[in-house]
Amino acid sequence: MDNTNKKITKLDVEGLSLKSVSLWQITWRRLFRRKSALVGLGILSLLVFIALTCQWIAPYNPYNVLIGVESVKSRQAPCIHLLGCPSDQPQHIMGIDGNVRDEFSRLLYGSRLSLMIGFTTVSFAIVIGTILGALGGYFGGWVDNVIMRLMDVLLAFPSLLLAIAIVTVLGPGLQNALLAIGIVSIPSYARVVRASVLCVREMDYVSATRALGGGTFQILFRRIMPNALTPLIVQGTLGIATAILDAAALSFLGLGAQPPTPEWGSMLGSERNQVFTAPYLVFYPGLAIMLTVLSFNLLGDGLRDALDPRLAHISG
Repeated sequence: MDNTNKKITKLDVEGLSLKSVSLWQITWRRLFRRKSALVGLGILSLLVFIALTCQWIAPYNPYNVLIGVESVKSRQAPCIHLLGCPSDQPQHIMGIDGNVRDEFSRLLYGSRLSLMIGFTTVSFAIVIGTILGALGGYFGGWVDNVIMRLMDVLLAFPSLLLAIAIVTVLGPGLQNALLAIGIVSIPSYARVVRASVLCVREMDYVSATRALGGGTFQILFRRIMPNALTPLIVQGTLGIATAILDAAALSFLGLGAQPPTPEWGSMLGSERNQVFTAPYLVFYPGLAIMLTVLSFNLLGDGLRDALDPRLAHISG
């Protein structure tokens, strides 16, 4: 058989010999070639592991006050036996907070809450924003004008100030903070989806589906949306970092998670006046927030490069 008639089963993608590869396989290979993305993925994997296993690895219950249980005092300095702390003293790796609770245990449990906040708020914002952006981009006209002008109104306010205003009206609390962060995040996803739909809806395969009698639902959600998800995935990954940071800011101001909930922003807010007398109570929650936000930003940048062929060739 002539070589020109043989079925080609090998592709060379960025110097990699692949067989029957899919777009997602190529994306993962590109992602794993970026050191910054691997660093972000490693930090995030560690955070997820801690969140899933904190009830077993935390030495104390994060809500328990240790008065009468151990000979400790409020804001006691960290005690690590391997670093020379007397063995007759109870070990507290990150010290004791102002309410005589183990700081290390509260920090571990805070990872679970922070990741839950990020994924919940972004999932809510993506669902609502995707629906609004898809409808506006596909139908155009007055539908697009009404939706986009509403998004412009929300974007006219700084996101954190708008979230503070919403929580102030609804009342302090974690659920209201999650709702406020989700609402202020909707416009960014709606605009991203709208732009993708406007681009994809002019493609030939969409026109062919329309010519063959495809309905609105089939065209929009089976032809257009699967091919408009790439920028949404990147925006969602970066948005989780922003949501976690906003939730920490609201809790720091006393509008988010309420005591004694082990939330990093709340832990910072309750000990903010001890930055010079007990700096470890401020340093560790701040470091946890920084690493979490950094991991999602690095992973989001890596996904952006891996999912965009043009950037892949430039930065590969």
